[in-house]
Amino acid sequence: MFDLIVRNANLPDGRKGVDIGIQGGKIIAVEPNLQAQPREEIDASGRLVSPPFVDPHFHMDATLSLGLPRMNLSGTLLEGIALWGELRPIVTKEELVDRALRYCDLAVAQGLLFIRSHVDTSDPRLVTVEAMIEVREKVAPYIDLQLVAFPQDGYYRSPGAIDALNRALDMGVDIVGGIPHFERTMGEGTASVEALCRIAADRGLPVDMHCDETDDPLSRHIETLAAETIRFGLQGRVAGSHLTSMHSMDNYYVSKLIPLMAEAEINVIPNPLINIMLQGRHDTYPKRRGMTRVRELMDAGLNVSFGHDCVMDPWYSMGSGDMLEVGHMAIHVAQMAGIDDKKRIFDALTVNSAKTMGLEGYGLEKGCKADLVILQASDTLEALRLKPNRLAVIRRGKVIARSAPRIGELFLEGRPARIDGGLDYVPRY
Repeated sequence: MFDLIVRNANLPDGRKGVDIGIQGGKIIAVEPNLQAQPREEIDASGRLVSPPFVDPHFHMDATLSLGLPRMNLSGTLLEGIALWGELRPIVTKEELVDRALRYCDLAVAQGLLFIRSHVDTSDPRLVTVEAMIEVREKVAPYIDLQLVAFPQDGYYRSPGAIDALNRALDMGVDIVGGIPHFERTMGEGTASVEALCRIAADRGLPVDMHCDETDDPLSRHIETLAAETIRFGLQGRVAGSHLTSMHSMDNYYVSKLIPLMAEAEINVIPNPLINIMLQGRHDTYPKRRGMTRVRELMDAGLNVSFGHDCVMDPWYSMGSGDMLEVGHMAIHVAQMAGIDDKKRIFDALTVNSAKTMGLEGYGLEKGCKADLVILQASDTLEALRLKPNRLAVIRRGKVIARSAPRIGELFLEGRPARIDGGLDYVPRY
């Protein structure tokens, strides 16, 4: 007996009219016309059924704090860091937990069930760490939350940062983070990469660094990160987030850098919404886009996944928890508008990000965990264009969120009475 069958589903790989049979929280059948009587049945009606969205780069300790203690008037990365530095010493654990839980509610409604959050360890109280560990426990039934020990003010630059990061890891934070380009000198940035990779190797932990989030083409800490990854045998366990300096690097240097990154099996995490907002701030015109070289990195075989990064915090006054909004921006900024390009962008929001986070049992194949999302779209291309409603969000075979279809009513003589979320006007490829 099946607990649930999702019938007549279209899958991201192009299969159509597929039934997904679920029992005991796992997918046990994926085939057309599944002959069984389940306890519950959902008719997807030719809609796209996807594995849940995955956000491998977020700042949950700062989310929904926009305007506290004041607004970021310049809109720059550095003023955002300064603002967070003003808020951090006075914020309470209760405030942090409340805002994070409200964001997680939003994430579930958007079909976002896996999040990696960087947690600032610069405050020696480590109230941010205590709060995010509590949130991780509270949301565990419906969101897998990974935590990165992140020395926001610099590993060497900030007094007490080394001790605080180690204490955070001792408390149960999952991943070693860093921000080498924010150290006082290039030399200290390089030294921080080596030290943090050594800690990760000694503790058997992954690494995820904010790396070269700058317009400076001479900020080349990703080169050091790749080399140290190989040196410490961390291949496949290291992520370089942002990497925006690669946008400004000359092509000859990049032709050397990308093969080194590929050898190290670096996971690359651009953040399209934030990168396009914060980079190029010192340019007049022409003005740099600031996102890393997504197409070239994908073409070289690197695992590229996209992060949301921020939602309504000192760095970004917008955001909705919708990873399709992230993918929509990536299409524009990376100029990847082709059909195959868009399919790769969708993968960067799902399967690629799942690989970055090391998720087990993720996907829509037999034996995978029964986590999936039904969208008001027929395929991945429509999903990226329309950012449609999530008709149902399923976690371990149980519906945990629903949204009504977006239907427009028209009162025009001789024209249709209803528009189904814009789908009636989608070209067929």
